[in-house]
Amino acid sequence: MIFRQFVHEDLGCASYMVGDRGAGEVAVVDPRFDIDEYLRLARYLGVSIEHILETHNHADHVSGHGRLAEATGARIYVHRDAGVDYDHVPVEDGFELEIGGLVVRALHTPGHRPEHTAFALVDRNRGEDPWALLSGDSLFVNDVARPDLAVEEREGAEGIFQSLRGKLLTLPDDCELWPGHLGGSMCGGPGMDMKVSSTIGFERAHNPTLAIEDAEEFVEQATSGLGPQPPNFKAIVAINRGPLLSEVADVLSLTPRQVEQRQAEGSLLVDVRTDHQFDDAHIPGAVCIPLMRPGFGSRLAWLADRDRPIVFVGRDDDDGRRAARLATAVGLTELAGFLGGGYTSWLQEGLGVERIERMSLEALERDAEAEGIQILDVRERPEWEAAQIPGSLNLPWHDIDGVPEGIDPARPVAAVCGSGERSAIAASLLRKAGVDSVIHVVEGGVGRWLELRSAA
Repeated sequence: MIFRQFVHEDLGCASYMVGDRGAGEVAVVDPRFDIDEYLRLARYLGVSIEHILETHNHADHVSGHGRLAEATGARIYVHRDAGVDYDHVPVEDGFELEIGGLVVRALHTPGHRPEHTAFALVDRNRGEDPWALLSGDSLFVNDVARPDLAVEEREGAEGIFQSLRGKLLTLPDDCELWPGHLGGSMCGGPGMDMKVSSTIGFERAHNPTLAIEDAEEFVEQATSGLGPQPPNFKAIVAINRGPLLSEVADVLSLTPRQVEQRQAEGSLLVDVRTDHQFDDAHIPGAVCIPLMRPGFGSRLAWLADRDRPIVFVGRDDDDGRRAARLATAVGLTELAGFLGGGYTSWLQEGLGVERIERMSLEALERDAEAEGIQILDVRERPEWEAAQIPGSLNLPWHDIDGVPEGIDPARPVAAVCGSGERSAIAASLLRKAGVDSVIHVVEGGVGRWLELRSAA
């Protein structure tokens, strides 16, 4: 029996290859856009990729089903309610795909999306009970899916409750749980674990959401803490519905002069180096989204206009190409190129740079009032309402598209979040918006500030 998990670290997505080596064929479940790993493993194992299964129309990343089907000739399977515009095998609840001794059994589990389908795996060489569940975006480790990316949120939550109680939690306790996402994905909540797998029994006993047996209480819990909907999720769903996408956009290496020209023409300049490097020196007007942090693609999708070209600035060409691949994975294809040679080539040309001040949380806590520093909390609104620095203003980082209301651009502004990651992006957006003196608060966030004040 063949079973492999593939994790896309940036997006927190998991895909799977399952099959029977004796039969010489495998299926890939929820393939990501970059298909090279599937092809390499299939060659290594000496098997053929004959089947592609989708749990649903994904809203957070572009599927690789088109590229994989073109490369292998595999058939695509998706639930009949998916409304896709490509050749496929329509799947219904109870559908079974046999691959040698492996049976892949479809469990229709609407809620996250109406067409959502989980897949139970049965190894008939060992028994008739499902030994694993590929749960897609229905059940995660320590969490469940968000309900608001396809239907009205309460309707979605009710669907998830029924799918969990009527289908997934009826599986054996020792059935392994392999989810479609790990912690950090936008498709779940803050409770989602980074652990790659679990079991149905362990989740039944320890997943706090599954402990809620009343449907109304479950719906209230599932809908009360929802974060903002990503701005491009409908566009990604449309891409994944088809027609099949198999082309990969070329990304060009640009000279510093070309970067200047593209920026003057309206391209978004995204610096993907670390926030330390960006703060020390960057191209004026660039936005900081570090490539080394998880969630680069998702954060880029929050800020980028789908019709506005993007130019990447990294440490080297590899950074630029990797950023372009991650942009493509979230449906951003208007890529004007990357700065060839990395940021060093800009410096070698003697072109202008800007800097952003870094300040520790301890220094901010000590000096903010005396130096007249305005504090902008760039966390989500519910986070700010739960705990805040007295006198701070709140505007989530992804909503900064100018000088925030209530901020004096002539006075220093400190961007603060929960750790220093979101504030790095926010500080760059404030500087781009014309704030004269921007401070990136590092080495902690609001929680640490409150600890310092309580200990004083």
